[in-house]
Amino acid sequence: MSCETAGTCTGSAMENVPARQGMSLPIVVYVLGLTIFVLTTSEFMVAGMMPSLSAAFGVGLGDVGYLISLYAAGMVVGGPVLTAVLLRLRVPNKRALISLLGLYVAGGTIAATAADYEIMAFARVVTGVAGSACFGVSLTICAELVAPDARGRASSIVLGGLMLATVLGVPFATIVDQNFGWQVSFWIVALLALACALAVMFLVPASRVSAGVSLREELASFRKGRLWAAYATSGLIIGATFAAFSYFSPIFTEISGFAPGAIPLLLAVYGAANVIGNIVVGRYADRYTFLILIGGLVLLAIGLSAFALFAWSPVLSVAAFIVIGFVGVPMNPAMVVRVMHAAHPGPLVNTVHTSVINIGLGFGAWAGGLGIEAGYGLVSPLWIGVGLALIGLLSLAPAGARRLDP
Repeated sequence: MSCETAGTCTGSAMENVPARQGMSLPIVVYVLGLTIFVLTTSEFMVAGMMPSLSAAFGVGLGDVGYLISLYAAGMVVGGPVLTAVLLRLRVPNKRALISLLGLYVAGGTIAATAADYEIMAFARVVTGVAGSACFGVSLTICAELVAPDARGRASSIVLGGLMLATVLGVPFATIVDQNFGWQVSFWIVALLALACALAVMFLVPASRVSAGVSLREELASFRKGRLWAAYATSGLIIGATFAAFSYFSPIFTEISGFAPGAIPLLLAVYGAANVIGNIVVGRYADRYTFLILIGGLVLLAIGLSAFALFAWSPVLSVAAFIVIGFVGVPMNPAMVVRVMHAAHPGPLVNTVHTSVINIGLGFGAWAGGLGIEAGYGLVSPLWIGVGLALIGLLSLAPAGARRLDP
């Protein structure tokens, strides 16, 4: 998800001098963080409006959960293909990001005007395809502007948009849904994506195509076993987290006894845990990558187990939910650093990493829905998450997987 050397990157080379560790990061990094904030709000806000979408389209909660999986499916399949096409056409990263955000706005508009479940499902796939490529290109542009030893910190800022989406974006979308309707939430996201495209157009430095790395050389990275080990850990972490997160709303309202109006506040608390966790991980990800991944997975398994065992208790269920928020998604900077060391992380490697993460996300949401529909109860997704977290620990066990040298 970055360049091998500061100032150059697959697909383009930014004109800015890379920021060194300890110096202020370029303003563009924060613009890219805003872009990720918008994309992630759109992806996750379905979890906070499940009752509304279920009633609007006449489908069950499991089917609404599949809308998260469909978005992830678009990211998994379409994102890498679209990124490979852009690489093949040698489209500069800035122009590519603007075009991808335009596609995202189109998909968001379709979602906002969806008259039935099938149209909404199609819109989620379209936005998933565009979102995956946006993630990859955004992280590549970010890495072009910083030195290798600052990549973890810079990535934590960009990925901070993902965390803020849970603390601000998703709760806000849920409040809008409950007061003005789900369509308004989707319209707001589409307009924000358009605003991000304009910000990228005017604030991101011009880029040029670099002849340093070809599509063939990028594809060669996928022959490295350590890269796939890193991908596997990332997918399992996110899968374990979203097996729980995708169904937290009905768990809290139907088991823990919370009123629907409390869901936005719970989302905000979870998001705050995400933000704090991201700050901590971003600060230490470059130096303690594997300690963070191992410790985070252990805490994640404990948090999911406690949530499942004490879902009936408002206090204990919220405490467990906060633990999940602190150690789940915030492991992203460590996951990014691990991939950066495993292979030359150009746009295609970035996008495939995003796709693998979303395989985990989609699988977690899908498996959780299967558990509910099979009659194992609303806490079954939590136990599925525990299993995925434990498998994630196993993916860190091989000595070759623990190596960080390129």
